Amino acid sequence: MQDEAGAPLIAADESPSTTRPTPNRRGLFGLMAVTAVVAYLLDQVTKALALAHLEPGSPVDIVGEFIRLNLIRNAGAAFSIGNGATWVLTLIAFGVLVVIIRTARRIGSRGWAVTLGLLLGGSLGNLTDRMTREPGPGRGHVVDFIDYFGLFIGNVADIAIVGSAVAIGLLALRGIGVDGRRPHHGRHEAADD
Repeated sequence: MQDEAGAPLIAADESPSTTRPTPNRRGLFGLMAVTAVVAYLLDQVTKALALAHLEPGSPVDIVGEFIRLNLIRNAGAAFSIGNGATWVLTLIAFGVLVVIIRTARRIGSRGWAVTLGLLLGGSLGNLTDRMTREPGPGRGHVVDFIDYFGLFIGNVADIAIVGSAVAIGLLALRGIGVDGRRPHHGRHEAADD
């Protein structure tokens, strides 16, 4: 309550940012970790099922010819780009992991926690293939099996990575920083997500 008329509701030595509750970074980091683990496990389980039940060159229609299960081993990146540079893609994947982990220290938003979790889980899923599958560590071929309209073939890790890219775009459009704040007229406001 105000002691006298016209007195501010916040003490002179308190700034609005100190009265806001700080984000529960441990909880947000946990949300990111759980999201990453779920994305990673879904990717690895579906790849194991694809390897066990699908034959290369024998697609199985799911939604007509639009969505098929079609097993391939991809030495490159999306659209099989970079087939001869698998080790470069492996190094890039390790770099992405470092950036995600460094960025995660600043998480202040549930949206960013889920987004970074999807990116981490998807990246780890494809990196696992690069490190553990033939022809050898750092050069392994990624298991792809979801054929979209005959245009490209991907996997669950790719879905997580693309989903995170879309979410990053939406968070950026809403002006929500990794720390959960939105710049507004020269000061930061906490985001509601």
